[in-house]
Amino acid sequence: MNLPSFSPQPLVSALACTALLCSAGAVAAQESASRIARVTVYPGSATVERVAKVAAGARSLTMACLPATLDPQSLQISAEAGVRVGEFNVLTEDRDVASACASPLDGRIRELEDQIAAVKAESGALQLVDSYLKGVAAGSAGEAAAGGRALPATPAQISATADVLRKSGQDALARAHQLKRRQEALELALKPLAAERDRVASQRTRVVSVTVNLATERDAELRLTYQVRGPGWQPSYRATLDAPKASVKLDRLALVAQNTGEDWSNVQLTLSTGQPNRATQGRLPHPWTLDVAPPPQRAAQAMAMAPATPAPIMRERGNAVPDTMPSFDVSTLDKGFATEFAVPQRITVPSNGQRVTLALGTQLTSAQLLTRTAPGVEEAAYLVAEMAPPPGVWPPGAVGLYRDGAFVGTGRLDFSASAARTPGAPPTISLSFGRDELVLVRTEVPQDMTSTTGLTGSRTERQTRRSYQIENRHKSSIDLQVLHATPVSRNEKIEVESRYQPQPTSLAWNQQPGTIAWLQPLAAGATAQFSAEHTIRYPKDIELLERP
Repeated sequence: MNLPSFSPQPLVSALACTALLCSAGAVAAQESASRIARVTVYPGSATVERVAKVAAGARSLTMACLPATLDPQSLQISAEAGVRVGEFNVLTEDRDVASACASPLDGRIRELEDQIAAVKAESGALQLVDSYLKGVAAGSAGEAAAGGRALPATPAQISATADVLRKSGQDALARAHQLKRRQEALELALKPLAAERDRVASQRTRVVSVTVNLATERDAELRLTYQVRGPGWQPSYRATLDAPKASVKLDRLALVAQNTGEDWSNVQLTLSTGQPNRATQGRLPHPWTLDVAPPPQRAAQAMAMAPATPAPIMRERGNAVPDTMPSFDVSTLDKGFATEFAVPQRITVPSNGQRVTLALGTQLTSAQLLTRTAPGVEEAAYLVAEMAPPPGVWPPGAVGLYRDGAFVGTGRLDFSASAARTPGAPPTISLSFGRDELVLVRTEVPQDMTSTTGLTGSRTERQTRRSYQIENRHKSSIDLQVLHATPVSRNEKIEVESRYQPQPTSLAWNQQPGTIAWLQPLAAGATAQFSAEHTIRYPKDIELLERP
């Protein structure tokens, strides 16, 4: 008895199409089930975690249309219990070849192009109608002039014919105008979509597909983690000064942007201060060798005989990443060598370089308000808030400055540059909140005199005097800080003697030798005087080098 032959190939092919995602339709279905669940953003790169559903009995899984900036060495695959994961393959191909990777804008662009074509076709039909009406009118008039068919005899017939031609022509012209406006609107809507498609296509000329061999007996989830170059985050802040309360409210803002070619839609976003793109090993010292230098003539001959050293070839770094933008967070996790900030809500970051700004919390800190002036540089006073670093990690970033609710400008917040203004004091930073127009600063005419000293006039002596006058026109007292630059000798042959009135609070303000600071309260309506006299002595036969 001959049994009918049975080939397992159709069944295998069917399973491959449904569970193993071999056909184009299956790939599309798998892509719809695959989603980006979590993204960890670093300065200049990001780690993406993608989740896909695996059907029971599946033996392989393909995740297609991944960005070309994916680092294959960073691929990590994990699955739920009961799923055995084997080897995986990585395929990089042109985007045009991968039909499943068509731009999502293509459908909308084709729809608009079809609508524009329909409008043009109707416009052409109206032009044909208009030409026909003109021909009928011209033909009737020509026949009458040539003695042919007579025009309608009665006035009623003439009026009816004229009304029909007028109404038909009017309707055709009005419809043509509406179609022209419709075509302009459609072309205007098509232009940005086409530009965005071309931009994305230029960035994603190549795509990556990852095929994973696996075995599972039940429906499960597979997680693929990979690192991409390009995305990034940077912090941004908003500082609002409440002058009556002497406090500053710091709002943490996050600027996040990416153009990897895949949108991050409704993902759990984590921001890290880690630097995966940096070198993992620091530079090591070279041996310090000592030798006797050859005579100058031999050295010159050796240089002449030595072959010319070729100019270094500048090669573009393959892992160079563009400046990108950024993020910051409320939930902080210190991991020892890096700090992570977990955004509490899910975030959507489109892949078009658009900056997404996140508000991530507020910190209220007390501050010491000063009216700072440097009369020798500028006859102006500025309101300054000095504050200690608040708890947590605050990466440097741009800050928008507001004084009593009004925007006054921008600055930079960098708590890493905080330092003790005076010995023993806690470290602080300064934020300047604009000019104080109610503090008047005047500089008197500088006094300079040069003479010679010594028994034979072998030394030069210079005497300088700088005087300043500060007036407080506020209705309340202020804390006034006056900064002044003093000469500092870098050579033992140059002597410097300085006298101040009154005595400065600090002779090395902000730990900078050569900058003195007066700090004192100034009552409402009061005026304060400050002066500095400097005597500089040096040998007459040397040339004094000054760098003010």
